[in-house]
Amino acid sequence: MHLPQTKREINHLALLFTLTYMVSYITRINYGAVISEMERETGIARDLLSLALTGSFVTYGVGQIVSGILGDRVSPKRLMSYGFVLTVCMNLLIPLCGNPYLMLGIWCVNGFAQSFMWPPLVRLMTALLSEEDYKRVTVKVSFGSSLGTMLIYLISPLIISLSGWRAVFIFSALCGAVMLFFWHKYSYEIDLQPRTRTPKAQGGHSGLFSPLMLALMVAIVMQGMLKDGVTTWMPTYISETYNLSNIIAILTGVILPIFSMICFEVSSRLYRKTITNAVLCAGVIFGVGALAAFGLYGVTGASAAASVVLSALLTGCMHGVNLMLVCMVPAFFKRQGMVSTASGVINACTYVGSAASSYGIARLSQEIGWHATVLVWGLIAVVGTAICLLAAKPWQRFTEKE
Repeated sequence: MHLPQTKREINHLALLFTLTYMVSYITRINYGAVISEMERETGIARDLLSLALTGSFVTYGVGQIVSGILGDRVSPKRLMSYGFVLTVCMNLLIPLCGNPYLMLGIWCVNGFAQSFMWPPLVRLMTALLSEEDYKRVTVKVSFGSSLGTMLIYLISPLIISLSGWRAVFIFSALCGAVMLFFWHKYSYEIDLQPRTRTPKAQGGHSGLFSPLMLALMVAIVMQGMLKDGVTTWMPTYISETYNLSNIIAILTGVILPIFSMICFEVSSRLYRKTITNAVLCAGVIFGVGALAAFGLYGVTGASAAASVVLSALLTGCMHGVNLMLVCMVPAFFKRQGMVSTASGVINACTYVGSAASSYGIARLSQEIGWHATVLVWGLIAVVGTAICLLAAKPWQRFTEKE
């Protein structure tokens, strides 16, 4: 197996992984990007349409655990190829549906297909890269989620105006098919021989499901609620609060990934150069997100521009928290030979929060209005901040033992 050695080879690998992750987002978040237009054109109630989002988050979360375990035992390259094949098929089927329950079934399958992306990708990166290169490349790969979000929110209004919301899924499927070709051609196969475990590694399962890790998993659920919940419903919040058209509201979603990329870079620099404790760093970023949420509560109904900026800052901070807790933490399980498993279990927690918020925000906004819903976002961010700050010292002790 030829591993990337030169800076050029590592940069090519980072580009491939970033584009792969970007396309996985295009084929996954497109439903949320066009849900307002789907509601308008089909006449199907918002909470019924949101069932597909909730279901996909559930199957994505469950699938994270499955793919995480498999990623330590089966070729990560093949697992991701299978995921792409299935997600392309599901994106082609959605335009044929007029029933929300059929949409639910198809998008649940898509969620499971998408789960075969991140844990195997983390397994590949830890196997192919040094610790320092992993930290650097992970940030670039994480940009893929923001780039995919930006692309789908930019191009969806254009596609909708030309051909309707169904064409957005066809476009996404084409992106997935093209990426599958390049992934299969240029990705790496890695040695799957089991690692020799050190005495410390024998406690791998107790480490992964220790009280410390369980507390962090709760914090990850909190960031998942905000990262995906606000991203999904922000266009609807803007549209309904300020009486803007769906297409204009969808375009405001482009601001979110721009802030996310900025927050990725700031969070990475903060972690590598100042706060080297990933959990403490996550707590600081969570706290900034809480301030943004309460600021959003204060300006809701008064300023569309300020609402968009503060929503973007909130979700950007959650992407920073995600970088710390979901991307950096699993690497500490490398010596135990459980990187993919840890990544799958940890990332699954994100989508427990995503599932709860995708349906919960829809119901909350209908029952108590957007103003009170935004206040709930702030309270969720406060809980996440508190957990991370309390867990920072125990995490430091854990990493020093490793």
